[in-house]
Amino acid sequence: MSVKIEFDNLLEKLKSERDEIALKLHLASMEAKEEFEEADKHWDILKIKAAEIADESKETSEEFIAKAKIVGEELKDAYARISKRLTD
Repeated sequence: MSVKIEFDNLLEKLKSERDEIALKLHLASMEAKEEFEEADKHWDILKIKAAEIADESKETSEEFIAKAKIVGEELKDAYARISKRLTD
C-alpha cells in the first residue's frame, strides 16, 4: 500500500472518530443542560423550604424538614451526575 493511501485512510479514520466525539460532546452537553434546568426547579423549591424552616414565626414539622432534606439529597445527586457528564 502506498504511503499516500495509508495517509488518506488514517485521515478518514481520524475524521470519523472526531465527528463521533463531537456528536457525543454535543449530546452530553444538551443532556447536562436539560438535567441542570430540571435540577434548578428543585433548587427553587429547596430555597423556599429553607426559608420556611428558618422563619421562626412558622412552625415546621419534622416531616416537613425531612422532606426538604430529601429534596436536598436529590439535588446533590443531580449536581454530581451533571458534573460527571461535564468531566467525562
